[in-house]
Amino acid sequence: MSLWRSERGAAAVEFALVVPILLTLLLGVIEFGHYFNTQISATHAAREAARTMSITGNWIKAEDAARKASPTLKQPLVTVTRDPLACSPGATVSVTVTYKFDSYTGVVKNKDLIGRAAQRCGG
Repeated sequence: MSLWRSERGAAAVEFALVVPILLTLLLGVIEFGHYFNTQISATHAAREAARTMSITGNWIKAEDAARKASPTLKQPLVTVTRDPLACSPGATVSVTVTYKFDSYTGVVKNKDLIGRAAQRCGG
């Protein structure tokens, strides 16, 4: 066997070339899943707040329902707003939940994720 024809170490070189690509793909999938889960949580919180506001007409209960519906979100980073301020029967209340999103890897910092929901007031 010739010195130039030896294949010792070829697998290690191939592994070293492929691992960064695979790790990048893995981190991308994890980041996308985290982003998507956070977006779904914000939308669910807005939906719960709109539902509670339309049934009870009480904004304190609606905001509390939004915060309870999104336990995976860091609550100091959650902002819940509504339009209009009062929920008269037959009107539509719109709720917006804004969350300051930070990615695991630090690629995305302080991006506003917005969840919106609307529901007719009066039950």
